[in-house]
Order: sequence, then structure tokens, then C-alpha cells
Amino acid sequence: MNIREDQADGADRADDRAPNARTGSMTQQAQEAAAERSRNAGDAQNEGVETPDAVAESQRQLEEQRDKYLRLAAEYDNYRKRAAKERQESAPRAQAELLRHLLDSLDDLARVAHVNPETTDVASVVHGVNLVEQKMQKTLAAQGLEVVTPIDEPFNPELHEAVATEPALSPEDDHMVSQVYQPGYLFKGQLLRPARVVVKQWNG
Repeated sequence: MNIREDQADGADRADDRAPNARTGSMTQQAQEAAAERSRNAGDAQNEGVETPDAVAESQRQLEEQRDKYLRLAAEYDNYRKRAAKERQESAPRAQAELLRHLLDSLDDLARVAHVNPETTDVASVVHGVNLVEQKMQKTLAAQGLEVVTPIDEPFNPELHEAVATEPALSPEDDHMVSQVYQPGYLFKGQLLRPARVVVKQWNG
């Protein structure tokens, strides 16, 4: 065999080894890729499964939220009951406070009502009654009561009740109140009773 034949034979053997080398390299890469996929799948599976510690922590947080809810519900129920009780008690307290301010006037009225008619003249009785009335009105005004006596004021259907009319002497007097049969009363802006009045009416 000559030199050229030896070289050709060597090249053939090299070519035979090259595919085996490439095949081995490709097999190793495939194995590494498969291992990487396996690790990724394991990580994903581990992420979807809670550990016992994570389960315990979730349970603890759930119990905390449940306790907070129960406390809030109990506090709201207590507040609701307390508010209802205060509303029930506020009206009697306000009424008692008003009556307390009227007790002195009631005592004065009792003294006037029980005078000896044989030793007391009518003028003294009338004067005593007037004093009691003034004192009572002053007391009630301090508590928010307002007397409505709209003489020579325009008729207001929200505060006045017309029980009669009379002719007006001029157009300017039309719908003006001329007389008050019965005074009205406002208590802190709320109408307790309208004033019963006579209203002037211009007929032209």
C-alpha cells in the first residue's frame, strides 16, 4: 500500500469516528435538557403543594380574621343596644327637665288658687294670676317655647289658621291679620299649634 492509500484509509477512519462524536454530544445535550425539564416540573409541582407550615400559617390567619369579625359583630351589637336604650331614656329625661322648671310656677299657682276669699279681694287674685302667667311664660320661653300672636302681620298659612275674615280698608291691608282668637305655639322651630286668627280681605 502506498502513501496515498494510507492517507485515504486514515481519512475514512476519521470520518467514521466523527458521527459517533457528534452523536455522543447530541445525546448528552438531550439528557441535560431532560434533566432541566424534570427539575422545572418538580419546582412547579412543589409550588402548587403547600407545606405543613404554610397550611398552619393559613389556618392561623383565618382564625385571626374570624376573631376580628366576631369582636366587631359583638361591638356593633352592643352599640346598637346602647343607642336604642339612650333613645328610650332621652325623651323621659327631657320631659322631666321641662317639668322641673315648671314646679315653681305650679307652686305659685297653688298659692293663688288656695287664698282665703273672705280676706282677699279680686284685684289681688287677678294680680297673682298675672304674675304666675308671666313667670310660666318666661320659664317656657327659656326652654324654647315661642308664642305666635301675629296681629298686623301678613297671614302665613304655615303658622296661622284663618277662622274668619273681615273687610280690609285698603289694598295694603289685604291678607293682614287683624285679630288673634287663640295664640299659636312653636317649640324650637316646631309648630305645636297654629294661631287662630281673623284675616283682612280686600274686595276692591
